Amino acid sequence: MIMRSIQLEDVAALLVMMRAMQADDPWSVPFVESRTREAVELMLRNPSYGQGWFIEHDGRCVGYIILSFDFSLEYGGRNAWVDEFFIERESRGQGLGAQALEFFEQTAREAGATAIHLEVNEGNRAIELYRRRGFEDHHRYLMTKWLVK
Repeated sequence: MIMRSIQLEDVAALLVMMRAMQADDPWSVPFVESRTREAVELMLRNPSYGQGWFIEHDGRCVGYIILSFDFSLEYGGRNAWVDEFFIERESRGQGLGAQALEFFEQTAREAGATAIHLEVNEGNRAIELYRRRGFEDHHRYLMTKWLVK
């Protein structure tokens, strides 16, 4: 497996994979491609916001993972979020997800993160992978108030 850094010239290819993820495990909000493209480009131009990698296996791209940062007093400083994580259905069950998360954890640690968070839809089979990798349930609600539409 190879983790290849996503660059600005990769945005179109990333959006194709993001649409595939939406078909498989959609966001809780509508996927608006123009807004998503702007956010991806902003992140790629400002690495302090986050980074992204394509997951390549056997010479082809089979997924992607996106790291974004925040700051939390509760969690002791800079935190990393698994903001997006997708592996195509045909490539699952081969350990690629665990390898990608191991890479992610090391990268977050090197960037000074004190904790890694992720959000996952109820019923997503990846929950067990996340638990095996040390992620804990908090029994909290995620609540959102949009400031822009």
